[in-house]
Amino acid sequence: MNDELHDETRDDEPFEDGAFGDDGFDDSALEAELREAAAILDPVPAQLREIAVAAFALHDLDARIAELTFDSVVDAIPVRGATDVPRMLTFRAGEVTVDVEVTAHGLMGQVLPPQPARIEVLGGPRTAAPLDADAMGRFAADTPLTGPFALRLRTGAEVVVTEWTRA
Repeated sequence: MNDELHDETRDDEPFEDGAFGDDGFDDSALEAELREAAAILDPVPAQLREIAVAAFALHDLDARIAELTFDSVVDAIPVRGATDVPRMLTFRAGEVTVDVEVTAHGLMGQVLPPQPARIEVLGGPRTAAPLDADAMGRFAADTPLTGPFALRLRTGAEVVVTEWTRA
């Protein structure tokens, strides 16, 4: 008897393959609304977010950490009347220095001493955006940075990761 009931419900199933997604429903808008609701109703605690960012920074345990030695927001003298000025950052790890200029349109920088390098722009769970520094150590990315970011540099056998900072 149970088999008959089971067979009957199978024939009357309202959900068939392809029943969803073919009607042109934009599920990205729904996803955005759900993310916003989750952020309001159950936000991630700040301390947990900091721990997660720090754990992500440990992705390359053998990498040297480049310390932030200059930040124009903190260290520079502001110019009165200047708007939309780029943020200048300098990171240093031993002999390697990375100068970075962050603007609303992206970033550009240089590895010193000048050398070719493979650079990844890290930004949380997003996929790293790879960049190549030329022989003079220059690199650029035209993707605006949002939120915390770090740079991972691969120069030959050496891996250097900058401290995380906000754009």
